[in-house]
Amino acid sequence: MHSAQIDQVRRFNRTVTQRVGVLHDHYLGRDRPIGEARLLWEIGGQGEDVRRLRERLGLDSGYVSRLLRSLEADGLVTVEPHPRDRRVRTVRLTDAGHAERATLDARSDELAGSLLEPLNEAQRARLVAAMAEVDRLLTAGTVTLDTVDPGHPDAVYCLRSYFTELQERFETGFDPERSLLPDAGELAPPRGEFLVARLHGEPVGCAGLKLPPGAPAEIKRMWVAPSARRLGLGRRFLTELEARAARHGRTLLRLDTNKALTAATGLYHSCGFQEVPAFNDEPYAHHWFEKRVTAPPAAPQE
Repeated sequence: MHSAQIDQVRRFNRTVTQRVGVLHDHYLGRDRPIGEARLLWEIGGQGEDVRRLRERLGLDSGYVSRLLRSLEADGLVTVEPHPRDRRVRTVRLTDAGHAERATLDARSDELAGSLLEPLNEAQRARLVAAMAEVDRLLTAGTVTLDTVDPGHPDAVYCLRSYFTELQERFETGFDPERSLLPDAGELAPPRGEFLVARLHGEPVGCAGLKLPPGAPAEIKRMWVAPSARRLGLGRRFLTELEARAARHGRTLLRLDTNKALTAATGLYHSCGFQEVPAFNDEPYAHHWFEKRVTAPPAAPQE
């Protein structure tokens, strides 16, 4: 990163914090700081588990507990153990909390309007488009890639969602029993690796790396949730798995795909994969790809 980029990010942050009014403890003219106001909004109309609130907002448990105690003292929320699992705490808005949230929504609309009102139509369109792009890129930066066992609940959720989507999109449907998909053990060390992408603690994608002895590495079971598409996750998975294959000493990386998955095919081409003759008997594959990979250069010695 260049120092000019860092300076621009800091300048942007200063402008935004001033314009949206988060530099004082009376956000939107109410008697509470933005942290409490945001928590009220995230709790929503149906309530939410405290753990999920922490993960969604990226806050530590002590800080969230202090915010909730303040909101409880004001009569805006209740915090109770979940009826089926007392280890899980659930927070809900009271009637006063719903009223306060409605007031915050109305004032948030007014604030958004005040940002747009001084601009002409062309400037408004540019600002809104730029905000959408910034939102997308900042969201992409919060996604984590974690190595998990293929039997982990988040991995199982992603794979089930993946199979369901293939069933809907393939002309012939999709039956995992007919596919050459590897067994779960083939995507766990030392025979492979399995990654899960998480956004605000929730699984939104997966990808596996198969490392068969004496054969090229293969990418299997790569899927991104529709809600997380356009965040660059597919490209990020490919880059990460390519680096891992190289670290395992592999020089060739392979994958196959179905003709219905046109976006995936375009992604593979753009990432340097070359289409090759079939190298397996996968009944659902129409295209086969491979790419030469090399280990990243070693870090310089101090």
